Amino acid sequence: MRLHFYFARKFALTLLAVLAVFLTILLLLDVVDQIRRFDIGSVGFGQALHLSALNVPAALYRILPLVVILATLALYLNLARTSELVITRAAGRSALRSLAAPVLTAFVAGLFCVAILNPIVAATSKTYEALSSTYKTGSANVLSISREGLWLRQGSEDGQMVIRAERVNLDGTVLFNVTFYGFGNKGGPLYRIEAKSAELVPGAWQITDAKRWVFATVTGNPERASTRHAELSLPSDLTRERIRDGFGTPSAIAIWDLPEFIASLDRAGFSALQHRMWLHMELALPLIFVAMVMIGAGFTMRHTRFGKTGTMVMMALGLGLALFFLRNFAQILGENGQIPVALAAWSPPLIGIFLSLGLLLHLEDG
Repeated sequence: MRLHFYFARKFALTLLAVLAVFLTILLLLDVVDQIRRFDIGSVGFGQALHLSALNVPAALYRILPLVVILATLALYLNLARTSELVITRAAGRSALRSLAAPVLTAFVAGLFCVAILNPIVAATSKTYEALSSTYKTGSANVLSISREGLWLRQGSEDGQMVIRAERVNLDGTVLFNVTFYGFGNKGGPLYRIEAKSAELVPGAWQITDAKRWVFATVTGNPERASTRHAELSLPSDLTRERIRDGFGTPSAIAIWDLPEFIASLDRAGFSALQHRMWLHMELALPLIFVAMVMIGAGFTMRHTRFGKTGTMVMMALGLGLALFFLRNFAQILGENGQIPVALAAWSPPLIGIFLSLGLLLHLEDG
């Protein structure tokens, strides 16, 4: 048991060291990129460093599987150079038993990344987008979304409501020159509301200076039955976080909030395929870490006196990169609906684990 703890501690320290190296490199590169993105004099070095500190976690999170395989190669090359693996073999431990501690450590690290690091990255990404927009426009009050404006849709038991606004504030809680379209469960129109502004309050839209047309209960010309309201309230299950998350990618949503967000998209009639794919990809991240450790160990759990160390390291890196790109390619296919989401998310790590396990059995215990 003490030997397992020793290997686990060495792998954890190596992983942290490699992670720190990548974090430093990405931070320095991103600071330069942030300074180049803005006009001269609009941001100082401190502001650029702050933006980079918020942006780098997302970039580092995307390449974590590559960091894991590099840490595995560094660990086992060091163990082979110091003959610790030879001593372990002489003590009667097989290659698979020696690999158990690093594999378990990688799996726990994957669970930590999914449960703790994922929400942190989502929060820093949102803060980065908001702060970057503030530096670019000089104001964080009103944001023009596009030429056609902003479109939202929310669902309920009574039907659906489509919302169009020409402008929106940064939080998405205040809409300007907004139109609400109500539809019943059978698809027929119920009402239309045009207003100067609408503010999202808990559980409702608070509408100001509105004109309402009712189609469901009025026969003839709806204009005659139209009414004007200085204040009007419409029930809504939307929140500031859901609207803001709708502007970005699924990675900007914390994994703990994804199931509820997917359910709200389904109720509103939107396709939640990308978000469902991202959820499964995140849940499969610990297995990707395990596959990377087993691939790296399969090529480097040998003494350096056997030679061809460089070749074996390059083969391990090549296979790890191939698995990394296979995972990304499967994600694209899953998001486009070409293959089932579960197959796209879980097959790459399982393929990597079984291939590396076969390699270990052949090279070490075959």
